[in-house]
Amino acid sequence: MIAALLVAGGVAVFVVCGAQGGEAVGDVVADPAGSAAPSHRSVPGASGAPGAVDAARSALPAADPIWIERVAAESGIPERALSAYATAALTLAEEQPGCRIGWNMLAGIGQVESEHGSINGSRLLASGETTPRIIGVPLDGSQFLATPDTDDGTIDGDTEWDRAVGPMQFIPSTWAMFGRDGNGDGRIEIDQIDDAALSAATLLCDPGLDLTAGEHWIAALDGYNPSVSYNNEVADAAERYAEFG
Repeated sequence: MIAALLVAGGVAVFVVCGAQGGEAVGDVVADPAGSAAPSHRSVPGASGAPGAVDAARSALPAADPIWIERVAAESGIPERALSAYATAALTLAEEQPGCRIGWNMLAGIGQVESEHGSINGSRLLASGETTPRIIGVPLDGSQFLATPDTDDGTIDGDTEWDRAVGPMQFIPSTWAMFGRDGNGDGRIEIDQIDDAALSAATLLCDPGLDLTAGEHWIAALDGYNPSVSYNNEVADAAERYAEFG
């Protein structure tokens, strides 16, 4: 199934393939009731001066706002979230053209992980921040794979076990590896949809595979969450969204 993403100055075409297979270890259920302070860090070498931030933002690729408005209305994806997914896909198209990640793959993950930042009463602000914060259950082995604390509770507020955090549900150790600044503000914030979407795209493209090949799509998503049911849920959502793009 082919999904065309209109962009300023041209057309980018992405392909989504259905997913199957993988070893089931479970998914994370988001819970916005966490009390940890929002986590962010500065981008190394970045300046917080307005001019530097403006320059960084102007360098970001951008999806056609008319496309965003239409697809959001037809698909039910909030415009703010859709813009983040599309921008992340376009960024990776420039950085790693061989990956060919689709916006709809990111949207599928965003739907399954947090209902695009709206799970359990949370919502996306115009800034892209989620409020209340979305923090998953402790990964203590009772429901999902046991993951002892890796961040001293700095990100997720739990000093015993890791928890998945933010609209794309990153655990702290994975965020430390792949967290990126997706909106050019010089900060890397796990609760901010642009940062989270670009970080997810970077993780998915990290193996260097062409995601238009079905087995590569499955392998990349398996690296995000190695669960058969999760893989299939994301694939179903991604294929549905592709119809609108």
